[in-house]
Amino acid sequence: MTRIALDIGATKFAAARVGPATEAAPFGLGPEHRADVPASGVWEVCRDLLLDVAGGAEIETVGIGAAGPVDVTAGVTGPLNIPEWRAGFPIVARVRELFPGATVRFAIDGACLALAEQRAGALRGVGEALAMTVSSGIGGGILAGGRVLVGRTGNAGHVGHIVVPGEEVPCACGGFGCVEAVASGLSSVRWARSRGWRGSSGAELAAAAAAGNSTAQAALERAGTALGRAVSSAAATLDIDLVVIGGGFAESGEPLWKPLRAAVTRHARLGFLRPLRVLRSEITAGATLAGAAVLAAGPGADAGDVPEWPA
Repeated sequence: MTRIALDIGATKFAAARVGPATEAAPFGLGPEHRADVPASGVWEVCRDLLLDVAGGAEIETVGIGAAGPVDVTAGVTGPLNIPEWRAGFPIVARVRELFPGATVRFAIDGACLALAEQRAGALRGVGEALAMTVSSGIGGGILAGGRVLVGRTGNAGHVGHIVVPGEEVPCACGGFGCVEAVASGLSSVRWARSRGWRGSSGAELAAAAAAGNSTAQAALERAGTALGRAVSSAAATLDIDLVVIGGGFAESGEPLWKPLRAAVTRHARLGFLRPLRVLRSEITAGATLAGAAVLAAGPGADAGDVPEWPA
């Protein structure tokens, strides 16, 4: 029997086989297969990727981590940055059709990040915390009592839609001023390009900031400040003392992290927040896929404390 992990991101799909977890390979992930998310025919690309990873083997379990929002009970994902799926795509049903008899476990990407951090990152042995992913979008997962919270629809921890003060930027969700609309990689690139910067990716923006480009530096300062404000609000709401932040855009270095820490210092002033630590994730790549692998492994001696997701 074969297990598969699938990451549905805003701009790419990633999938891999999942074997036994070991000390050297705590998620048991095999070689990663990737595909860009197309403008149309999205499921066809995702399906072909899964079939390629399966290689004709009988599939026992599939763990899926998806950009949100999601409806875990219905098995539906509606990523804001995938227009063809934005109204809701029945990913669990389609995967079950593709692999009849397989168990499918499905969670939002932030919950997968929290599972991955709990297995082999900064949240090992931690009871209460927030894990955030800052990439093309912004998401999160909440750890409470040592377990990852699911919430009513599976969107618990979807912190990308915390509203940050002083910003009225339209968000893809239909609202205004969401931290995702201000501080994600895609949003920061758009902001910088509107002010004359000519790059096209978050990685290029970070490199330009490190090289001294003033527009890129301003974009990262704006993003870091917004993230720090959102972290402060979330920490006060959840009564936590640890936030771990991963994702590609979180790797932008001090031009992002310095204003982030400054904003936390300014806003997280309540006495119970004095121990608050905000850490960069130790899992620098593929955290959603790693969390999906934990889901695919399921409850058991080799899986850690994995919740039984409604799907």
